[in-house]
Amino acid sequence: MRFFFEVTVVPSFSRYIGIDYSGAETAESSLKAIRVYTATSSLEPAEERPRSSASKYWSRSALADWLVKQLSAAEPFLVGIDHAFSFPITYFEKYNLPPDWPAFLDEFQRNCPTDESIYVDFVREGVTGCWNKVTGNPAWLRLTEQWTTSAKSVFQFDIQGAVAKATYAGLPWLRYLRRELGNKIYFWPFDGWDVPEHKSVVAEVYPSLWMKRFPRQERDNDQHAAYSVSAWLRRADLNGSLPLFFNPHLNPQERKLAEIEGWILGVM
Repeated sequence: MRFFFEVTVVPSFSRYIGIDYSGAETAESSLKAIRVYTATSSLEPAEERPRSSASKYWSRSALADWLVKQLSAAEPFLVGIDHAFSFPITYFEKYNLPPDWPAFLDEFQRNCPTDESIYVDFVREGVTGCWNKVTGNPAWLRLTEQWTTSAKSVFQFDIQGAVAKATYAGLPWLRYLRRELGNKIYFWPFDGWDVPEHKSVVAEVYPSLWMKRFPRQERDNDQHAAYSVSAWLRRADLNGSLPLFFNPHLNPQERKLAEIEGWILGVM
């Protein structure tokens, strides 16, 4: 006689936020390409629109302020953002930077202040900032990008599927979240691979890993990207697989490297 036992998985998070990002225009610009979907353990992802603004679409600054409010809540949220959170180790070596992620964010923002009213291209063209202190070779890849088949270099601009502009626009806002929220949030894996209980987590994601796993329905590409992130985060938490993804199969040397370069959640 065989006995079957049903295992009940207790979710670690109460809400799952998927963000498809954009590095277009300025931090205050309303951008159709920025899409946000949220889900709970009992509710499928639904699109989140700006509520305190006359604008129909999110700006990067409005999104950052909204995230601060959301992540200040007592219940733990899991947030996936579609841009790189750090640069390859070669970049750190080129600019003699310490292997310290918060220090990297500070240094980057000083030379590329895209949390101000400027375009990323203003820095690239030398109008403001210091491009020669934040540029890199498009051939440089982080380890996590080498483990995927289609992820682009963070220094590869102006091609289809590139995340460079979104990354250059988004990094200063990660710094903003960290400064505003302190220990209320956990940046994975920079704060460690083992996510503590009852704490909100912010992680880098790559929607292309999951977009074909969920029916598109009537969503456009940006909407479906954000939807897929929220849906996958929710599913991974509810089926108990999320802890495996928080601890990818890396040897000690690779793990140490990824603590500087960052890692894409879902890449194993």
